Amino acid sequence: MTSPAHTLRVATYNIHKGVQGIGPARRLEIHNLGHAIEQLDADIICLQEVRKMNRQAAARFTRWPEMPQADFLAPEGYTAVYETNAVTRHGEHGNALLTRWPVLHQRHQDISDHRFEQRGLLHVVIEVEGRPVHAIVVHLGLIKGSRVRQVAQLNEFIAREVPASEAVVVAGDFNDWGARMRYAMNAAGLRDSSDLRGPRTLTYPSRLPVAQLDFIYGRHLSPVACNVPRGPIWARMSDHLPLVTDFLLLN
Repeated sequence: MTSPAHTLRVATYNIHKGVQGIGPARRLEIHNLGHAIEQLDADIICLQEVRKMNRQAAARFTRWPEMPQADFLAPEGYTAVYETNAVTRHGEHGNALLTRWPVLHQRHQDISDHRFEQRGLLHVVIEVEGRPVHAIVVHLGLIKGSRVRQVAQLNEFIAREVPASEAVVVAGDFNDWGARMRYAMNAAGLRDSSDLRGPRTLTYPSRLPVAQLDFIYGRHLSPVACNVPRGPIWARMSDHLPLVTDFLLLN
């Protein structure tokens, strides 16, 4: 049996800025999300649509956290890393990474394809069992052409910034209907759980998922299990469901 010390659990979750519903029915879900993220028990949690601050929401919801959402959501003992993708009229939001392993380094790269969608990648180097593991959080564009160009930028970034011998995981909301970006990711040596036997890992929309928009890819990491938490509680917290993958860290 493989030692659990060499198993790495990675989760990705688009939290929809911690708020669900439309108009007067909008409700705050950030507190429920905090409990849910802790239940995932992941070594690395990659989050999208995370608010650093938002004046409008803070004025509307009496229980709006006083700290940035990434810090609020981090389970006890975890480090939170956040980078802004988009600056809006009332605040800003972006990608975040939560991890129980030591953080060695972080950086951000703007991968916006046009001025109407502000996108970025968050790169965090983590020390796992004395070895560096590179984790990259992404949230790709809504237009297919944008996603193609953003994946090309992502792969160029990995080739430039990540040594070929070191493990890397890429996770996030790819907005990838039909898993069309999988071919380019595989060509760059990044593999997800698509060849594992088991139930389909549909993540969107959360109430009745019909597609997988969220993906976790790894290099020098072998996927051994993958699941999507389901049920009424998960369905109400965000329009996406989280995706969780267990990897073996290869020598």
